[in-house]
Amino acid sequence: MIRKINFAPNEWYHCYTRSIDKRPVFTTLQDYNRFLEALYLSNDVKPIERSSLYNPSHADFFELERYRPVVAIGAFSIMPNHFHILIKELVEGGVTKFMRKVGTSFAMYFNVKYEHVGNVFIKPFRSKHIRDDRYLKRVIQYIHLNAAELFEPEWKQGSIRNIQSLEKRLRAYRYSSFFDYCGEKRPENSILDPKTKTLFDDLPPFQNILEEAAMYYQDLSISRGVTSRDSR
Repeated sequence: MIRKINFAPNEWYHCYTRSIDKRPVFTTLQDYNRFLEALYLSNDVKPIERSSLYNPSHADFFELERYRPVVAIGAFSIMPNHFHILIKELVEGGVTKFMRKVGTSFAMYFNVKYEHVGNVFIKPFRSKHIRDDRYLKRVIQYIHLNAAELFEPEWKQGSIRNIQSLEKRLRAYRYSSFFDYCGEKRPENSILDPKTKTLFDDLPPFQNILEEAAMYYQDLSISRGVTSRDSR
């Protein structure tokens, strides 16, 4: 499959992919933490060999010095069988290089742990260019609301049983940058581009976040020509 999009420096892209057979690949805390570490360590012009490192704790990984980031990460969400990342290319070829390093890093870990062979995620990853700041905000809301399907499976169709409970659960979901945008302090804060977070110095009301996310979901589905059950 040939990629149809050419990535340009200083432009934002919504990148996402899922596991090859739709099986859950993030099933334990260790799995999620390993991917979070990969998001940080892979964002460098220099290769990082984990085997050459001392045995840092999960928190210590996010204090390791990097030479120069290849992308800026504006938002992310990790789901049981797929993930979404909002990234801006800082060096030529940065998006492709970063996504390849993340996928390879996690696949090496996954294949050893689960005695699996080959790729873990579909290649090439999907991507969508973000054309302006207004659209950028909408994409961030969608990425942060992606985990809502774990708690309210019909939210994309406008059916939510308990909006207060949903907001509480999403604010506590540690595998999404919504946790960071809510002002929570944690080592993983280092994954994100601090300038992008200033777009939301004050988070809008949760109802507005839902509406923005739903609008982007509809736009994403139309542009891909897929049904709601196909889109993730």
